[in-house]
Amino acid sequence: MPFYQFYEFNHAVLAPWRAIAEATRLNFTHAFNPLSETPLGRSVAAAAELFERTTRRYGKPEFGLSETTIGGKKIAVKERIVWQKPFCSLLHFSRDLPKSRSADPTLIIVAPMSGHYATLLRGTVEAMLPDHEVFVTDWTDARMVPLADGHFDLDDYVDTITDILHHVGPGAHIMAVCQPSVPVLAAVALMAQDEDPDTPASMTLMGGPIDTRINPTAVNDLAQKKGTDWFADNVIMKVPFPHPGFMRSVYPGFLQLTGFMSMNLDRHVLAHRDLFRHLVEGDGDSADKHREFYDEYLAVMDLSAEFYLQTVDKVFVRHLLPKGKMTHRGRKVRPQAITKTALLTVEGEHDDISGIGQTQAAHKLCSGLADTMKAHHLQENVGHYGVFNGSRFKAEIAPRIARFIRQHAG
Repeated sequence: MPFYQFYEFNHAVLAPWRAIAEATRLNFTHAFNPLSETPLGRSVAAAAELFERTTRRYGKPEFGLSETTIGGKKIAVKERIVWQKPFCSLLHFSRDLPKSRSADPTLIIVAPMSGHYATLLRGTVEAMLPDHEVFVTDWTDARMVPLADGHFDLDDYVDTITDILHHVGPGAHIMAVCQPSVPVLAAVALMAQDEDPDTPASMTLMGGPIDTRINPTAVNDLAQKKGTDWFADNVIMKVPFPHPGFMRSVYPGFLQLTGFMSMNLDRHVLAHRDLFRHLVEGDGDSADKHREFYDEYLAVMDLSAEFYLQTVDKVFVRHLLPKGKMTHRGRKVRPQAITKTALLTVEGEHDDISGIGQTQAAHKLCSGLADTMKAHHLQENVGHYGVFNGSRFKAEIAPRIARFIRQHAG
């Protein structure tokens, strides 16, 4: 039996047991059950919740950003889709601002297409909302895209970025978080080569693999050691029935999640042990924080095989962009043609995904930019996730990006 089908079968087999576990949890947490406030009752409820959470499939989360604070006042925010194709939707977080307020810079945040949903950037969007008109790419789970809608590769990704910039219009600013740094830089370079009027005013690249030969991490070493053919033979599978993308070749989300968790397995085991302890002790706040984090972290999506394999090959194995050999539909990508799009790169001191210097390498490639249009920020005491989320992002990185955007707006 193919591995993806076996995974689906296993999920289906466990469904009744998940239902029993949930019923058990509800029974032993019910106010009318005298055991609910005893160590025994709380232990049974905690064990049932752990079983249910570790065997369920987590659905796509919501952004849930209904308001922001501007000038000390709460401002309503409405999320809506303003542009859409089979593999991507563009979300606009529209703020209910007074007409007298001057327009804020338009910011397009390109979320990574690397396993997690765009909602992983909820904190990023929340931090940028007060001072920007924010748009976010919302990539589609490949298993939900029918074969009739065609394929999606790295060239299509670059085209998607270009189409979005055309839709939003001139004067926009673009931010690439991690994986999209390479296709975003390629898209901006191609637009600069064409003297496209919709070329963005600024480009922020955050923790991205521009040149993974610099301070290679374990992820980079794995790609070099295994090579593209190994990944094609071992992680690419067909979407099983009855998903809409039946028979589409994908890199399954559950395999990606296995890779994510194996990098810090001891940390995840301890986190779930702590959840059990918090539930038994009645520490609801700590349990809620665990649920909030893992409801997001464990929600994963499939990637189209052609996009994933081309990214491995061109970015992590052959390093085509920093070598000056990257092409888009047969046309050479020339970052040195960028002369009007200001460049900010952001890296984390303890990033174990994109090593220090890998993103900053974009400065050398964009040799046509004046030094006054380039800036780099190395954030101390943060890992990969902290580059775009968390307290230091909100307190130090986001204000730095906002200042850079204002400096190069219009």
